[in-house]
Amino acid sequence: DAQLVESGGGSVQAGGSLTLTCTAPGFTANGCGLDWARQAEGKQREWVSSIRKDGSVGTNDFAKGRFTLTRDDEDKDTVYLQMNSLELEDTAQYFCKTFGAGWCAGNWGQATQVTVSS
Repeated sequence: DAQLVESGGGSVQAGGSLTLTCTAPGFTANGCGLDWARQAEGKQREWVSSIRKDGSVGTNDFAKGRFTLTRDDEDKDTVYLQMNSLELEDTAQYFCKTFGAGWCAGNWGQATQVTVSS
């Protein structure tokens, strides 16, 4: 199994920005995609954005125009989630996970907390 690690969470005022980092050793070599998801307290887990194995990116509607997923140019196993114009509703634990067949299925990180305050 992969050891995914998220970092970059923290507390920020509404309107501010954070960049989350996910290191996912092996996800590129194994032909996986990678998701960012989040879960707010008392709510269901929610998909945020993904990079597929072909490098294409998808983003949930609520995040379009505010959140941007990118991959590190040098370390292809590192993926970033740049979050701008943060809103109170963005407060959640943010996870990354791999997806795809076989080895790719279901490798999760431990999450990083994002707290947005007014």
